Formats: sequence, structure tokens, C-alpha cells
Amino acid sequence: MATTFADLGVSKGVVNALTERGITDAFPIQAESIEAALEGRDICGKAPTGSGKTLAFGIPVVDLVGNGSPWQPAALILAPTRELATQIKDELAPLAKQHKKSVLTTFGGTNIQRDRNRLEQGVDILVACPGRLEDLISRRWCDLRDAGIVVVDEADRMADMGFLPAVKRLLDQTPNDRHTLLFSATLDGDVDQLIKRYQTNPLTVEVEEQVSDIGDVDHSWYLVQPSNRIDSAITVLEGYESAIVFCRTRRGCDRVAKMFNKRGLKSEAIHGDRSQGQRERALRDFTEGKARVLVATDVAARGIHVDNVALVMHYDPAGTDKDYIHRSGRTGRAGADGRVITMVVEDKQKVAKQLQKDLGIKPGFEPFRADDQPTKIATPSRSDNDRANSDHRKHADRNGNRGRTSRDSGDNPRSGGSQGRGARSRDDTRGSRDRDDRGARSRNDNRGGRDRDDRGTRSRNDGRGARSRDDDRARKTSDRPSGRAKRDDDKSGRPPQRRGRPKKNDWFPPE
Repeated sequence: MATTFADLGVSKGVVNALTERGITDAFPIQAESIEAALEGRDICGKAPTGSGKTLAFGIPVVDLVGNGSPWQPAALILAPTRELATQIKDELAPLAKQHKKSVLTTFGGTNIQRDRNRLEQGVDILVACPGRLEDLISRRWCDLRDAGIVVVDEADRMADMGFLPAVKRLLDQTPNDRHTLLFSATLDGDVDQLIKRYQTNPLTVEVEEQVSDIGDVDHSWYLVQPSNRIDSAITVLEGYESAIVFCRTRRGCDRVAKMFNKRGLKSEAIHGDRSQGQRERALRDFTEGKARVLVATDVAARGIHVDNVALVMHYDPAGTDKDYIHRSGRTGRAGADGRVITMVVEDKQKVAKQLQKDLGIKPGFEPFRADDQPTKIATPSRSDNDRANSDHRKHADRNGNRGRTSRDSGDNPRSGGSQGRGARSRDDTRGSRDRDDRGARSRNDNRGGRDRDDRGTRSRNDGRGARSRDDDRARKTSDRPSGRAKRDDDKSGRPPQRRGRPKKNDWFPPE
């Protein structure tokens, strides 16, 4: 028998708001955690893609949160990426409205002065990425001493992205008797450190992935010549109406997308160097069908959800088995079928074979044959039964978001339509000028392979007007701080590649 939100003790106003969106029955992670959370117990949730984690922690936060005061939010939700933070805000805002509570998102790449003004007015629920939040605190524009409810979402992703030190510093500034909710795909290793240090006798809730929610996904590993990789990729992509292509580096993303567009395959790039407005526009164009291909780095592997993706292509093989799983998880969602293709150049066979072993796959590749590729495959659609579940099934993903779908007017990665709203910056509408806090560029410190947009600990004004990161790319390398670590998407441990024409067997396509 299905459990309703009313059965779990959720307030009448929130129940009504959920019902208006067609959400009546709780998912397992929600049914097992909401009631305990409403009673004040710490929750440690482990759940896979499609589990509905955002409402699992969002409903208790909305029902329990008090009133924030100037500079001091009453509840804090930490998220690893800008996309996820925006999803959470758009998911919770309609529910918070029932209790006349405010929700603010704050992350790098947006106007920090706007954040200051909102915090000065008083915010009840603050959804933040660690880098920008530490920046605000260092400027004495935010104080966490009254944050009685704290949520750490995607804790394993926080660890993967090197955020744990910042997360610990932030949690140390919250009250000792805070109510802590932590959600993650895994609960071991670094995540276990957070659990032991910041939670008190938490209720551990683990939900396994439902077989009915997993579509048939075909995995192929093709051996290709470096000089033929772009042609081979385009041959495959022309057979699909919707595809995500993963590249190892930011530069690779830009160049691959450029090559696709030159060949008439409408593509958008998304990675850490793109401004918030550019990322939102890319996602919006992709989810609305204006672009057939989204070319992304691993920043998109878990922070983005787009429904009905027919193909995931690893243009550059994933760095780890975990990365492969998260990338590939963008297709075959909610019962839809999908396909995953890995392009392996000759000098990367050894790396790819090790990846196959880590995944439990028998090592081996097949030669790429254009004649074997489909001529045209429509975007996968769900069955009538899946559609009958409307928002509730459509919008619960690894990030727990259940906002509107990518074709609706919902949120950014999960719901492409509203990607253009929420905490949208105006970078792209005015010649890619980034309106940062005081007319200056927000430069986040890139340390140890972190995403600049979400990790910078200090937004530094350079006094030259507000430039976007795309403009900054043209700056001389001497303008950059010395000692900067390797680029965030390069996980090889090698220094960033020099600018200029790539080598013959480089990962990047020819000019």
C-alpha cells in the first residue's frame, strides 16, 4: 500500500502544494526518512538515481525551519554544483511559500552583491555551494550560528570534487545541536567521516534501485584512429536526436563542440569555465531540442539531469569506473532504453582495458564500422504508465529533484524549461559580460582539480570591469596567479597542455 505524505505527518499546506503537482505518494526514501526527520532525528540517506532525495530532505526543512534574520539563515543546504543548487531551490520554493519562508541560492559565477542584499534582508533557507558561501562568510555577509537545520546533499560528490575541507569548515560554524540531514550515493570512506563527526545517532536509510526504473542500455567500446574520431563520432550522433558527449577537459569540450557545429550538428558545450548564464543557456537549448548534442566535462555527469537522452558517448574514456557509471547514468532513465558508446584511440587502449576490468567487463574493443550504426533513432519516450506518474516519477533523480521535466517549465538540468529562470545570471544576454558584485570579475581559486565556479574561496575584484570567463581565456598567462594547480577536468595528474595546435595523437580533434 502506498504511503501518502499526509500519512508521514507533512503539513497540510505542503501536502496541498505537492498534490497540485500530481505528487501524492511518497517514494521509499521519502517514506522511510521524512517522518523521522520531522521528529527531529538526524538522517543518513543512501539512495541511487531516481530515488527522490530532494523532497526527502526538503519537506522536513520546509516544515521545521524557523525565521532567518539579517545575515543569519535559519537553515542551510549544501550542494556541490550550481546546477544542483538551482534544482533544489526551484523544487523547494513552492513548498516554502506555503509557510511564507524564503529560499536563496548562492554560488560562483553570479552577482555576489545580489547575495549580500538578500542576506541583509534575511533568508530562511540558504542553498549554497561551499566556495561562494565561504566567500560570503569571509566578507562577513553571512553567519551560520543560527542555522539549526543543515543538509549535505550529494556528500559523495562533495568528496570527489575536493569539497570536504570546506564542508567541514562550514559545518563547524553551525550550532552544535543542529539537526543534520546527509544524503549520498555511498556512505563509506570520506562520507563516513562526515557522518561520525557531524551526526548524532542518525537513522540510516538505504534504498536500492528499482529494476522497473532501469531501461535497457547497450554498451559499446569502439577502437578508432585519432584522426578519424570526430568523423566516427558524428556518424554515430547523426543517428540520435538527443545525446550527451563527455570530454576529459574543458578545452576538449569547446573544440569538439566547435567541430560538431562546423559539420552541421548543432551542439552546446558545458563545463566549469562557462559562466552561469552560458551553462543555463546550453542546458535550455539542449532540453528544448534546439541543440541535439550537449558536450560536457564530468561536472555534468551528476549535476545535470535531462530526460529522454538516447545516447551517452564517452569521447574521452572516463577516468574511473565511478565516473563511467555516473556519465552513463544520463541515459536509460525512468525505464527508457539507451545506448552508451566509448571511443578508444589506439594509445589509450591500456587505460580503457583497466577501466573495463574495474567495471567487471571483459576487456576488449570492436572496430568502428559506420554501416553498423543506426540511421535515425527517435528520442526515447516513456510508457503511458510512466507518464501517469507525472512529476513525481519524472523528477526524482540522483539529485533528488522532482521539479518539472526537461520539456516542461521546470528546473534547469532536470527540467530544461526553467533553466532560463531561477538564479539566472545575465552574462550571455549582454555580449558575455559577467555582472559580478562590483563590476568586477569573480575569480574562484582553482586548487587540486576543483571546479572554479563552485569552489572559489574568495571573489576577487580586478578593477577592470566585469569580464566573463570566456573573455578571460584570452588573457595572457602572466595575468594568472602563480602556482595554480592543473585544470579541474584534467585528472591525469599532468600539467595543463600548452595553448596552440595539439599534437597529432592528442585527445583533441584537429583544427
